[in-house]
Amino acid sequence: MQKFRLLFLFLICPFVLLAQNRTQIKLETAEHATGSPKANISYLRKPIFSHDGAILKCDSAVLYGGTRNFFEAFGNVHINQGDTLNIYSDFLNYDGNAKKAHLDKNVKLIDRENTLTSNVLDYDMVAKIGKYNTGGKLVNKDATITSKRGVYFSNYRDVYFTKDVLIVTTEKTIITSDSLRYNTGSNWTYFYGPTNIKNKDDKLYTEDGAYNTKSENAYFGKKNLYTNGSRSLKGDSLYYYGKRGYGKAVKNVVFRDTKDQTVLYGQLGEYYRDEERIVATQKAYVGLGTKDSVTINNKKRPDTLWLAADTLESQRTLVKDLKLLTRPAVKKDNEIGAEDEKEKAEKDKEKAEAKKLLQQQTDDLKKSGTTANDKKLSRKERKKLEEEAKKPKIKDPPLIDSLLANKNKLRQDSLIADSLAKLKKIMPAVKTDSVKSALQKVATAKAKNVSATTKTNTVSNAKATAGQVVKPLVADSAINPADTVRARTIKAYHNVRVYKSNMQARADSLFYNAADSSLRWYKNPILWSDGSQQTGDTIHVFFKNNKIHNFQVLQNGFIVNIEGDSTKFNQVKGKIITGFFVDGEMRNMYVDGNAESIYYSKDNKGNYDNVNQTVSSRLRFKFLNKELTHIVTVREVEGAVDPMDKLTKEPLLTGFIWKPELRPTSKADVIKGTPAPKPKAGSKPSKKAPVASNKSKSTKANPVKTPPVKPVEKEVVKQAATTANEIQKLLPKAIDSIKIDSLKKQN
Repeated sequence: MQKFRLLFLFLICPFVLLAQNRTQIKLETAEHATGSPKANISYLRKPIFSHDGAILKCDSAVLYGGTRNFFEAFGNVHINQGDTLNIYSDFLNYDGNAKKAHLDKNVKLIDRENTLTSNVLDYDMVAKIGKYNTGGKLVNKDATITSKRGVYFSNYRDVYFTKDVLIVTTEKTIITSDSLRYNTGSNWTYFYGPTNIKNKDDKLYTEDGAYNTKSENAYFGKKNLYTNGSRSLKGDSLYYYGKRGYGKAVKNVVFRDTKDQTVLYGQLGEYYRDEERIVATQKAYVGLGTKDSVTINNKKRPDTLWLAADTLESQRTLVKDLKLLTRPAVKKDNEIGAEDEKEKAEKDKEKAEAKKLLQQQTDDLKKSGTTANDKKLSRKERKKLEEEAKKPKIKDPPLIDSLLANKNKLRQDSLIADSLAKLKKIMPAVKTDSVKSALQKVATAKAKNVSATTKTNTVSNAKATAGQVVKPLVADSAINPADTVRARTIKAYHNVRVYKSNMQARADSLFYNAADSSLRWYKNPILWSDGSQQTGDTIHVFFKNNKIHNFQVLQNGFIVNIEGDSTKFNQVKGKIITGFFVDGEMRNMYVDGNAESIYYSKDNKGNYDNVNQTVSSRLRFKFLNKELTHIVTVREVEGAVDPMDKLTKEPLLTGFIWKPELRPTSKADVIKGTPAPKPKAGSKPSKKAPVASNKSKSTKANPVKTPPVKPVEKEVVKQAATTANEIQKLLPKAIDSIKIDSLKKQN
């Protein structure tokens, strides 16, 4: 019997507590009241109600007393709960037993610095949760958020938005999503589905993450992508600090620049927006697009250059801040010089031809005599012009000043003739095409014999054309394109590896400059091309039209060449070695400065017969079909020829190096690197396994200094931890309630 009593108490206890929690709605005041005492209904004008600390006002109301404990409010409805929360609407249904309010038409909820508006809002007075499913908008000083559905947790200052969510911040950032949570106190936005974030320069995409609308800090954890113009960055985890323009990507990092045809990979990447720089480490490698092609399965495909290193730094740098290399070229008598000198000679030739053309055109104008318009000149003006023509020529002012000074003194033809004559003196900097254009305009105007007014306009056009030509000559006002133009540069540090079908390389460090299309290897570089290996203190490789064009080995250059499966080493050494490519194959090579060579010659049957040893100040080597065919001694030659049968050992030049085991043979070799050599049998294992690289101990492992940044993810976790457990308990009920309300309205 006692057990039944306890069971009864347990069953009845919740109902007792519920009855105790029910409080009656209290009518404080009203201007007018009528009603039916039997039905316990009152009709009120300007009533003021109180209920569990909340004050409710309206223009008119119908109060259902007794057990119903319910009222309907009409016009200028106002609910005040606590010190900060106020709700306004045109209509209200208030259930005192459930302590819930249903507000309709022009609903406005004001809580602290936030204003939530909607047509329909259901508000739980106890849990302080408001929800809408017909569209709503939240506005505060930092952002404006709209969505089809929403749940507002006043106690936690959290709002859950679903379906067609749009956030517009005061910083002009636009966020679109299908599901997110926004905390009005911390300004953190948490995403639970496909989300796009856009501002003036940046675009961010994620399907799971967090973003602060005030600080612009962000953390993304699923299918993340950051884009800025032609550049994009993605990784499994992406952290971004918008105010500082700094981003960090972790695991499976991919940086792409479609403008430069550059793709950079790694497991850890750091992006600096203002500097347009990215630093990649941990299996970092980059692909550079070229116009060379490689045939695979009878199909031609682009021959990409793959570059890997311990650290890769890619940046768009101002050209004016770069030291550009002069591309080597072959001059007369097999001399190697800078390509700029050759181009300068061609430009000088063009300028001389332009000057000659200008002189001829000027003479033709002088010999043409007077035109119909010249007859309008007075005898006095003609005499003055003839005297000026006879005067000795002095240094003329700039062309524009000359035209302006004479515009009121000379007629059309004499003005043009005089200006063109003066143009001769500054001709070295004038483009031929511009001069031709000006002369053609003058000739066309003369042929048509147009009116004096039209001819005056033609002269003005000629002035403008001439002004465009001369303007770049003024040093003080000229704008150098290099002051604003940027070019892609790539720095690679330690254990550098390069693979391309017709070129492979290793070095300690490398620098790529798109402005002069050059690759520069430093510290014990080794370059392989077909059957040749090049070594030296520094190696430069130049590209032209995105194709490999030539290379240059500076100081202590040493080249080893083998043919096919032969074990005979053709060797070349000198101070400077320069090689030239045609269609991706080496055709000519020049050696300057104490040039030495060992070359194996063949008889008519293709068998080796002699060894040629040569010493000269300059040597030239010719290649065909990837094989050495000729050696040309240019000057100061000394040499010897030894038959093969008289050799006691293979001749080697001092400094001979042959390292085929270090040569990358594929893109995969570049990415994974050459494995460390296995220790010999019986030897003691070292503490650190040797790595096949030329890393310098004196060089710092990572020259890039990353600014200290407080991880966003810690802030996100901290913000979420305070409310996650409580909100999780309330959210399912709120969402279920929205679904039920929606189904009721549909039915």
